[in-house]
Amino acid sequence: MKIIVFGATGQAGSRIVNEAIQRGHEVSAVVRRVEKAKELSLAVQPIVRDVTDGDLTDVISGHDFVVTALRPPGGAEDEIVSLTALVVEPARSLGVPFLVVGGAAPLKVPEAEGHTVLTAPGFLPASVVPVAQASQAQFDWCTDRLRPNGSYLCPAAMFAPGRRRGTYRCGSDTLVVDASGESHISMEDFAIAVVDEVENSRHAGTHFTVGY
Repeated sequence: MKIIVFGATGQAGSRIVNEAIQRGHEVSAVVRRVEKAKELSLAVQPIVRDVTDGDLTDVISGHDFVVTALRPPGGAEDEIVSLTALVVEPARSLGVPFLVVGGAAPLKVPEAEGHTVLTAPGFLPASVVPVAQASQAQFDWCTDRLRPNGSYLCPAAMFAPGRRRGTYRCGSDTLVVDASGESHISMEDFAIAVVDEVENSRHAGTHFTVGY
Protein backbone atom coordinates (compact mmCIF):
# COMPACT_ATOMS: atom_id res chain seq x y z
CA MET A 1 0.00 0.00 0.00
CA LYS A 2 0.98 3.61 -0.50
CA ILE A 3 0.66 5.31 2.89
CA ILE A 4 1.14 8.99 3.75
CA VAL A 5 1.98 9.93 7.34
CA PHE A 6 1.61 13.42 8.79
CA GLY A 7 3.64 14.08 11.94
CA ALA A 8 6.10 11.52 10.62
CA THR A 9 9.08 12.62 12.73
CA GLY A 10 7.21 12.79 16.02
CA GLN A 11 7.49 10.11 18.68
CA ALA A 12 4.42 8.18 17.55
CA GLY A 13 4.66 9.11 13.87
CA SER A 14 8.26 7.98 13.44
CA ARG A 15 7.43 4.57 14.87
CA ILE A 16 4.39 4.24 12.60
CA VAL A 17 6.59 5.06 9.61
CA ASN A 18 9.16 2.44 10.65
CA GLU A 19 6.52 -0.23 11.22
CA ALA A 20 4.95 0.40 7.81
CA ILE A 21 8.34 0.25 6.08
CA GLN A 22 9.21 -3.02 7.81
CA ARG A 23 6.03 -4.51 6.39
CA GLY A 24 6.96 -3.50 2.86
CA HIS A 25 4.61 -0.56 2.38
CA GLU A 26 5.49 2.49 0.32
CA VAL A 27 5.56 5.40 2.79
CA SER A 28 5.44 9.15 2.20
CA ALA A 29 6.40 11.25 5.22
CA VAL A 30 5.24 14.84 5.45
CA VAL A 31 7.71 17.11 7.25
CA ARG A 32 7.67 20.86 7.76
CA ARG A 33 11.34 21.57 7.13
CA VAL A 34 14.05 20.16 4.87
CA GLU A 35 16.25 19.49 7.93
CA LYS A 36 13.58 17.13 9.29
CA ALA A 37 13.67 15.11 6.10
CA LYS A 38 17.25 14.16 6.93
CA GLU A 39 15.96 12.25 9.98
CA LEU A 40 13.99 9.88 7.78
CA SER A 41 14.99 6.46 6.52
CA LEU A 42 16.19 6.29 2.92
CA ALA A 43 13.24 3.97 2.33
CA VAL A 44 10.82 6.84 2.94
CA GLN A 45 9.65 9.40 0.39
CA PRO A 46 9.91 12.80 2.14
CA ILE A 47 7.38 15.52 1.33
CA VAL A 48 8.41 18.93 2.65
CA ARG A 49 5.20 20.82 3.34
CA ASP A 50 3.83 23.04 6.10
CA VAL A 51 0.30 21.68 6.51
CA THR A 52 -0.96 25.15 7.38
CA ASP A 53 0.13 26.59 4.02
CA GLY A 54 -2.98 25.56 2.12
CA ASP A 55 -5.08 22.75 0.67
CA LEU A 56 -3.41 19.34 1.04
CA THR A 57 -5.46 17.61 -1.63
CA ASP A 58 -2.49 17.45 -4.00
CA VAL A 59 -0.29 15.90 -1.30
CA ILE A 60 -2.83 13.24 -0.30
CA SER A 61 -3.95 12.37 -3.83
CA GLY A 62 -2.48 9.12 -5.12
CA HIS A 63 -2.14 7.51 -1.68
CA ASP A 64 -4.12 4.50 -0.46
CA PHE A 65 -4.24 5.52 3.20
CA VAL A 66 -3.65 8.62 5.33
CA VAL A 67 -2.35 8.58 8.91
CA THR A 68 -2.17 11.79 10.91
CA ALA A 69 -0.13 11.87 14.11
CA LEU A 70 0.19 15.66 14.14
CA ARG A 71 0.68 17.38 17.48
CA PRO A 72 1.03 21.14 18.09
CA PRO A 73 3.86 22.46 20.24
CA GLY A 74 3.42 22.90 23.99
CA GLY A 75 1.26 25.88 24.81
CA ALA A 76 -0.63 25.62 21.52
CA GLU A 77 -2.65 22.50 22.34
CA ASP A 78 -5.90 24.10 21.15
CA GLU A 79 -4.56 24.05 17.56
CA ILE A 80 -4.97 20.29 17.33
CA VAL A 81 -8.49 20.47 15.91
CA SER A 82 -7.52 22.82 13.09
CA LEU A 83 -4.42 20.73 12.28
CA THR A 84 -6.49 17.57 12.18
CA ALA A 85 -9.08 19.21 9.95
CA LEU A 86 -6.43 20.24 7.44
CA VAL A 87 -5.65 16.55 6.85
CA VAL A 88 -9.02 14.89 7.38
CA GLU A 89 -11.14 17.14 5.17
CA PRO A 90 -9.15 16.61 1.95
CA ALA A 91 -8.87 12.88 2.71
CA ARG A 92 -12.65 12.71 3.04
CA SER A 93 -13.21 14.70 -0.15
CA LEU A 94 -10.91 12.32 -2.05
CA GLY A 95 -12.42 9.22 -0.45
CA VAL A 96 -9.05 8.10 0.91
CA PRO A 97 -9.25 6.03 4.13
CA PHE A 98 -7.62 7.74 7.11
CA LEU A 99 -6.65 7.16 10.71
CA VAL A 100 -6.29 9.86 13.36
CA VAL A 101 -3.91 9.22 16.25
CA GLY A 102 -5.77 10.67 19.19
CA GLY A 103 -5.43 10.75 22.95
CA ALA A 104 -6.91 8.78 25.85
CA ALA A 105 -9.04 11.67 27.16
CA PRO A 106 -12.43 10.45 25.85
CA LEU A 107 -12.10 6.91 27.19
CA LYS A 108 -14.16 5.72 30.13
CA VAL A 109 -12.25 4.76 33.27
CA PRO A 110 -13.06 1.32 34.70
CA GLU A 111 -14.53 1.53 38.19
CA ALA A 112 -15.11 5.30 37.82
CA GLU A 113 -18.72 5.13 36.73
CA GLY A 114 -19.74 7.92 34.40
CA HIS A 115 -16.25 9.35 34.15
CA THR A 116 -13.64 9.49 31.43
CA VAL A 117 -9.89 9.97 31.62
CA LEU A 118 -10.51 13.71 31.32
CA THR A 119 -13.31 13.98 33.89
CA ALA A 120 -12.38 11.36 36.52
CA PRO A 121 -11.41 13.23 39.71
CA GLY A 122 -7.68 13.05 40.37
CA PHE A 123 -6.96 10.78 37.42
CA LEU A 124 -4.79 13.25 35.53
CA PRO A 125 -2.02 15.46 36.91
CA ALA A 126 -2.81 19.14 36.37
CA SER A 127 0.15 19.51 34.01
CA VAL A 128 -1.44 17.30 31.33
CA VAL A 129 -5.03 18.54 31.60
CA PRO A 130 -4.60 21.07 28.72
CA VAL A 131 -3.37 18.28 26.45
CA ALA A 132 -6.29 16.06 27.49
CA GLN A 133 -8.78 18.86 26.88
CA ALA A 134 -7.35 19.34 23.39
CA SER A 135 -7.57 15.60 22.73
CA GLN A 136 -11.21 15.61 23.79
CA ALA A 137 -11.92 18.50 21.41
CA GLN A 138 -10.18 16.61 18.61
CA PHE A 139 -12.23 13.50 19.34
CA ASP A 140 -15.49 15.47 19.40
CA TRP A 141 -14.66 17.08 16.06
CA CYS A 142 -13.74 13.76 14.45
CA THR A 143 -16.71 11.74 15.68
CA ASP A 144 -19.16 12.76 12.97
CA ARG A 145 -16.51 12.70 10.25
CA LEU A 146 -15.25 9.13 10.53
CA ARG A 147 -17.86 7.47 8.32
CA PRO A 148 -17.46 5.68 6.04
CA ASN A 149 -13.71 4.99 6.04
CA GLY A 150 -12.03 6.97 8.83
CA SER A 151 -10.91 5.71 12.23
CA TYR A 152 -9.74 7.36 15.44
CA LEU A 153 -7.28 5.47 17.64
CA CYS A 154 -6.92 6.28 21.33
CA PRO A 155 -3.79 5.03 23.11
CA ALA A 156 -3.75 3.62 26.61
CA ALA A 157 -3.48 5.98 29.59
CA MET A 158 0.28 5.43 29.79
CA PHE A 159 1.75 5.87 26.34
CA ALA A 160 5.50 6.19 25.91
CA PRO A 161 8.48 4.81 23.98
CA GLY A 162 9.38 1.30 25.11
CA ARG A 163 9.83 -2.30 24.12
CA ARG A 164 8.17 -3.83 21.08
CA ARG A 165 6.33 -6.85 22.47
CA GLY A 166 4.44 -7.51 19.24
CA THR A 167 1.09 -7.77 20.98
CA TYR A 168 -1.82 -5.61 22.12
CA ARG A 169 -5.54 -5.82 22.90
CA CYS A 170 -8.32 -3.71 21.40
CA GLY A 171 -11.20 -1.95 23.13
CA SER A 172 -13.92 0.47 22.13
CA ASP A 173 -14.75 3.33 24.50
CA THR A 174 -13.12 2.17 27.76
CA LEU A 175 -9.45 2.04 28.79
CA VAL A 176 -7.89 -1.35 28.15
CA VAL A 177 -6.22 -2.49 31.38
CA ASP A 178 -3.94 -5.42 32.16
CA ALA A 179 -4.22 -7.98 34.96
CA SER A 180 -2.83 -5.48 37.47
CA GLY A 181 -5.34 -2.83 36.47
CA GLU A 182 -2.84 -0.67 34.60
CA SER A 183 -3.58 0.90 31.22
CA HIS A 184 -0.41 1.16 29.17
CA ILE A 185 1.16 0.47 25.79
CA SER A 186 4.51 1.26 24.20
CA MET A 187 4.63 3.50 21.15
CA GLU A 188 6.23 0.59 19.31
CA ASP A 189 3.24 -1.70 19.86
CA PHE A 190 0.84 1.18 19.25
CA ALA A 191 2.49 1.52 15.82
CA ILE A 192 1.72 -2.15 15.17
CA ALA A 193 -1.95 -1.47 15.92
CA VAL A 194 -1.96 1.52 13.56
CA VAL A 195 -0.50 -0.42 10.63
CA ASP A 196 -2.80 -3.36 11.36
CA GLU A 197 -5.72 -0.95 10.97
CA VAL A 198 -4.24 0.49 7.78
CA GLU A 199 -4.02 -3.02 6.33
CA ASN A 200 -7.36 -4.40 7.55
CA SER A 201 -9.70 -1.43 8.29
CA ARG A 202 -11.46 -3.33 11.07
CA HIS A 203 -12.58 -0.11 12.76
CA ALA A 204 -13.51 1.99 9.74
CA GLY A 205 -16.14 4.57 10.62
CA THR A 206 -15.53 4.55 14.36
CA HIS A 207 -13.04 4.97 17.21
CA PHE A 208 -11.16 2.34 19.17
CA THR A 209 -8.36 1.97 21.68
CA VAL A 210 -5.47 -0.39 22.37
CA GLY A 211 -3.49 -1.48 25.40
CA TYR A 212 -1.88 -4.54 26.94
